[in-house]
Amino acid sequence: MTSKTQLRKAALGLPQVEERSHLGTLSFSVRGKGFASLTGEGVVQVWLTDEDAEAFLAKVPGEQLARAGEPFGIAVPLAEINGKDLNELILLAWSCRAPESLVRAQQADPADSDLPTSIGRPATRALHGAGVTTLAQLTTWTDEDLLALHGVGPKAIRILTETLHEHGLR
Repeated sequence: MTSKTQLRKAALGLPQVEERSHLGTLSFSVRGKGFASLTGEGVVQVWLTDEDAEAFLAKVPGEQLARAGEPFGIAVPLAEINGKDLNELILLAWSCRAPESLVRAQQADPADSDLPTSIGRPATRALHGAGVTTLAQLTTWTDEDLLALHGVGPKAIRILTETLHEHGLR
């Protein structure tokens, strides 16, 4: 059983996600495209490819969503899904609606990055989602710009600043 807080955390932990209230429901979008919502009755509605929808409905109780006869996603009661499946569902929905370049950045291999792992996974995901995977790329960003990314906080800024100085960068 999961909660609205867990849904919010899963969605807002992804790059460039905005939270809104839409027609009385909590909704999440990436670059203006909605990918998930929570109805007042506690049902999570997500956009998915037909293939992902079919695979996910084989794991959890829910139903296919359609608009004008065309399937576009699924609806799953929040109380009927565990945290691991919720995280997977939200990532699939986000990947379905996010621009391809953003999805590729999210899936980037951490081995290709020289950012310090000590900044934490949320900060790393936020930076990768913004296209920053190296210390050299980081030098073009201000602290204020970095802090505006969801997942990057003062601790990550301090660690990044120290790491840049260690490498002779600003």
